[in-house]
Amino acid sequence: MKPAEEIIGAVGFSVMEVRPGDTSLALGVGDLPIVAQSHLVNLMEHAAVISLDEYLEPGETTIAISIEIISLAPAEIGAELRATSRCIEVLNKELTFECEVYEGERQVAAAMIKRATVERVSFLARTAAQSLIN
Repeated sequence: MKPAEEIIGAVGFSVMEVRPGDTSLALGVGDLPIVAQSHLVNLMEHAAVISLDEYLEPGETTIAISIEIISLAPAEIGAELRATSRCIEVLNKELTFECEVYEGERQVAAAMIKRATVERVSFLARTAAQSLIN
């Protein structure tokens, strides 16, 4: 991973159109046809991952370690949502992102997402070994 001072301030963007299958009703986590919170999280995480494209070394990736989200407004089927992500802190291998989702000018959600950098092959090897132990 590049030095923290280069990564802080990195931004990423992601967009989606809310489809019928993206709703709380369709996913069985509510009874309203509004975008499910899990899809808002996915949209913001995607923006965070994209923001790191030029800052990770070959073989490195990141994994989510914590997400704190607040839903501010519902979004209906057909809504065009855009997420932004900005890296605000790097501590060792842990990165913190400030994320927001908007429909037009209206803010739909906000989140603080923490991701950790890992070396892809060794992480997968540890995961496979752990599954054998359990």
